[in-house]
Amino acid sequence: MRTGINGLTAALVVGVVIGLMLTPDGRGWLRHPTLMLGGTANASASPLEDRGEPARPEQVAQEQGVAFKPVAAPPTPLKTRAAQGRLRIGVFGDSMADGLWTALYRDLNGKDGFQVTKFSEVSTGLSRYDYVDIQAKTARQLRETPVDAAVVLFGTNDAQGISLDGEVHAFGTPGWKVAYARRIDDLVALLRSQGVIVYWVGLPKMKRPGFDAKMTIVNAVVRERMAALNVPLIETTGVTANAAGEYEAYLPGASGRPQLMRANDGIHMTMAGYRRIGAPVAERLKQDAGLDAAAAQPQTTG
Repeated sequence: MRTGINGLTAALVVGVVIGLMLTPDGRGWLRHPTLMLGGTANASASPLEDRGEPARPEQVAQEQGVAFKPVAAPPTPLKTRAAQGRLRIGVFGDSMADGLWTALYRDLNGKDGFQVTKFSEVSTGLSRYDYVDIQAKTARQLRETPVDAAVVLFGTNDAQGISLDGEVHAFGTPGWKVAYARRIDDLVALLRSQGVIVYWVGLPKMKRPGFDAKMTIVNAVVRERMAALNVPLIETTGVTANAAGEYEAYLPGASGRPQLMRANDGIHMTMAGYRRIGAPVAERLKQDAGLDAAAAQPQTTG
């Protein structure tokens, strides 16, 4: 067990280090992050793209050999799947999701039938599909490793322009919000077409006011789409801010004493921080699976 935990910690450290190299720091964005990795800017783009824009989810599914079925009914509830002993949880997203996966793995994997698998990748996002086409990548991952539920956390790399219908929309503009909403809708549609229950995790409070303002815009679009799509949204700004609603690197830990929750960049988390934002996610999964503490207690009458 100690070896496994040390391996997880090492993986988290590597993810954070790479994230620090490739994640925006509020002073500018890396235009071609793949160059730092020795790749090309469109190496992961879908062959269906001819203008740097992603194909629709049904096209991506066809390309990746995954059957796309428009969702006419809700997917099988987690509670039903739990009764069958099948609770495969996939964590999708960027470097922030890497840390979230580590927390969920520690708290859930191997317990009550949960199996937690990492599908996230540093420096990815929903804005720049000319770098990594998340639609194509997700379709391929689902074909190779099916899951019952997807925990999704994107956004720290997404304050960049988005190309939609031949036009590049600058971050934060009305056109960008429409384009970003479409990226979200397409990803949810692809996941649901495979019978996957989707959970989206919001971005935490950020240290630099300028960057925090950008992530607030991302959170606002996500919040609106999750409500429209009836997807559970687990907000994290509240658990990553102090009583005044401001950024705080040290927050009360399980013992009530202040504990370092954030990395030096003011964006990523420490292990304690990731477990802090992972806790409500784990509780929601257990609740929906009928495995939370309340559901486990015998019911009494009288």
